[in-house]
Amino acid sequence: MSRNTILTLVGSLRAGSTNLQLAEAIRLNAPEQVEVIIHESLGNIPFYNEDIDVEGQVPSAAAALRAAANDADTLLLVTPEHNGTVPAALKNAIDWLSRPYGAGALNGKPTAVVGTAFGQFGGVWAQDEARKAAGIAGARVIEDVKLAIPGSLVRFAEVHPKDDAEVVEQIKGVFDALAGFRTAAAA
Repeated sequence: MSRNTILTLVGSLRAGSTNLQLAEAIRLNAPEQVEVIIHESLGNIPFYNEDIDVEGQVPSAAAALRAAANDADTLLLVTPEHNGTVPAALKNAIDWLSRPYGAGALNGKPTAVVGTAFGQFGGVWAQDEARKAAGIAGARVIEDVKLAIPGSLVRFAEVHPKDDAEVVEQIKGVFDALAGFRTAAAA
């Protein structure tokens, strides 16, 4: 079986982010044939502006994001919920990946969304908004991948998600859904 590369974009820029911890747990629990890469520079990407998206002059952080997304087989967006929606850093990454129009790195790219948030629903509104934005940008959104962990600040106050047996089991379900999508897409 060939190796599958999943580029993971974490919407939270905070060093102690529970979504970054969730992304780390996902990477640690990846099947042998899957490589999970966590892209670490969303905070360095300027807000999307067509005036600076000029061939040969694209800001280096945006160009690196596009190259990483082009090289990946799948994108995984890991998002908290900021005021009921997706954080600006993640939305900005989606905007950069959507361009050039019709040929951006998101165009046709299998993309899944998961996350954790402090609220009682685990950030489902932000996840829905991220799926919507990625889909409009041209991604092939994998709707079967669902993972929303509520109460993140309390739940992960003393336990890293990688050490939470229930979360690890849910992560396995994410990889099963991704594998099922790949199998169906190949058929």
